[in-house]
Amino acid sequence: MSTIQELFQKGRLLLQDLPLPELEAKLLFLKSSSLVEEQFYSSPEKKVSRKEERQFFKLVSKRRSGFPLSYLTGIKEFWSIPFRISHGIFIPRPETELIVEKVLELSSEREETIVDIGTGCGNIAISLAKEMPQVRIIATDISQKILKMARQNASLQKASGITFARGSLFLPLKKLGLEKRCDFIVSNPPYVSEEEWERLPLEIRNHEHKSAVKAGVTGLEVIHKLIQGAPLYLKPGGYLLIEIGEGQREDVISFFGSEWNEVKCYSDLSRIPRVVVAHRA
Repeated sequence: MSTIQELFQKGRLLLQDLPLPELEAKLLFLKSSSLVEEQFYSSPEKKVSRKEERQFFKLVSKRRSGFPLSYLTGIKEFWSIPFRISHGIFIPRPETELIVEKVLELSSEREETIVDIGTGCGNIAISLAKEMPQVRIIATDISQKILKMARQNASLQKASGITFARGSLFLPLKKLGLEKRCDFIVSNPPYVSEEEWERLPLEIRNHEHKSAVKAGVTGLEVIHKLIQGAPLYLKPGGYLLIEIGEGQREDVISFFGSEWNEVKCYSDLSRIPRVVVAHRA
């Protein structure tokens, strides 16, 4: 039987073509074993069972074939919170944390209503609920399976004050009677065009749900609908925050009309215009 250190080194070598082979080998080892991270570092000479070794190499093989790491581990960290995800659920990206940052900056720290449209695993809604326990949050998604995972994450993180509602775009808000009652509407919608989809890595195209990534021919279809529909549900002075794709800034800003008195776009850490913040007149 191999030791922890021996197995880790074998995995690291097999994953050496990836950007972070050491980290990925460690995470896949912890997923395949009954050990915690502290034991991984403190007991490198500990023997690993044959069953755990087989499971480790099975996960490494899947990762080498292009299977996303987060689907293999079942966990993706966002806003320093571990979120459970499963195959087919959109994997949160670090640039989306900019939405959370901007809401926290703009919030008046009183009782507010925040809507997260297309919540996915619940990463934006739950992060905000943890930071702002006094607010009311409505998290929506079109998929019952995805909402179930978001509810599980909320329960695991003890994030209260979130109402989960199923439906497309603004339909759940209409059912809840939220016309002119929302302080914030936030969304990380699909924004990849048909052409861009064909250029995405196979890791994304073969494993992530296409409808969570690709919006349509131009990539702007869902964003346009969000901008058109938001004024009906935002309070005067409320905010709409939308994540956008690279190169979409000018087109997106052009969608805003007289219902808005200020529209700004903020860049992510890679200096890519990433989050549009619009102030309702």
